[in-house]
Amino acid sequence: MSDTTVYTPPKVWTWNKANGGQFANINRPIAGATHDKELPVGRHPMQLYSLGTPNGQKVTILLEELLALGHAGAEYDAWLIKIGQGDQFGSAFVAINPNSKIPALHDRSGPKPIRVFESGAILMHLAEKFGALLPTEPAARAECLSWLFWQMGSAPYLGGGFGHFYAYAPAKFEYAIDRFAMETKRQLDVLDRRLAESEYLGGADYTIADIAVWPWYGGLAKGLLYGAGEFLAVHEYKNVQRWADAIGARPAVKRGRMVNRLQGAPAAQLHERHEASDFDTKTQDKVAPAAT
Repeated sequence: MSDTTVYTPPKVWTWNKANGGQFANINRPIAGATHDKELPVGRHPMQLYSLGTPNGQKVTILLEELLALGHAGAEYDAWLIKIGQGDQFGSAFVAINPNSKIPALHDRSGPKPIRVFESGAILMHLAEKFGALLPTEPAARAECLSWLFWQMGSAPYLGGGFGHFYAYAPAKFEYAIDRFAMETKRQLDVLDRRLAESEYLGGADYTIADIAVWPWYGGLAKGLLYGAGEFLAVHEYKNVQRWADAIGARPAVKRGRMVNRLQGAPAAQLHERHEASDFDTKTQDKVAPAAT
C-alpha cells in the first residue's frame, strides 16, 4: 500500500521505542554493553561467536573450506549468539566487537588473542593467515578484494533496506519497498553481468569474494531470503543462478551454512559446532527439537 501519512521530521530526533517493530528490544541509538556476561571458550585456536545469518555464514563457510583444504589450524568452536535475546550486548562480546554485531572472532592461535570483528575483516584475516582463497598476484588480489568490499557496501541495501521494508517492517509502504527493490535488482544485474564473463567473482578461481557474496545474493537467488524470489524475478539472472548452484553444492558450504543456524528444518541446523563430528552426531543441545 502507499504511505498516505505525511511525516514532518522534528527539529531534533528522539528515540521512540515503540517504532522499532519486532526489533524494538535490540535496536537502540547507543552503543556499549547492557549487562555483564562472560563468553565460553573452547579448546580450538579459533573461537567464533555468531549466528547463522548471511553474515555469520560467511565465516563458518570459510572455516569449513580451510579445514577441507587441510589447514588444521582453522579448527574452531562456534558459539551461538542469540541476537533476539540481546546476547550481543554482553560485556565480553562487546569487548570483542564494540559494534555489537555478529560475527565476532577471537583468534587464540598465538601468544596473545587477537580480536577480529566485521565479517569482511574476518574473511581477510583468515585468508591471509592460511594463505588460501585470496590471490597473491596483484591484479587478481585487487579483483577479489573489490568484490569483497562491494558486498560489504551493497548488502546493507539488501538486508537493512529491502529485507527490512519488504519482510519485517510493521507496515508496508510502497515508496520504501520500491526504492530498495530497484536497488536490489540493480545489484543482481551487476553480479549477473560479471558472472557472464567470469566463472567466479574474482576470476577463474573460487575466493573469499564468492564466500562473502553467496550467503546474501546466492540465498536471494535461490529463494532463501525474505520469500522474495518471485517478487524480484530472480530467475531472470541466469548467471547468478549458475554461480549460486555451483557454490551451494560445495560440501564445505553445506556444512558452514548449518552452523549456528536457528531457522529452517532441524536437520539443517547445528546450533554449536565444536568438532567436525558434530555434523554427524548431533545432540539435543546442538539441534532444534523435531516439530511436534
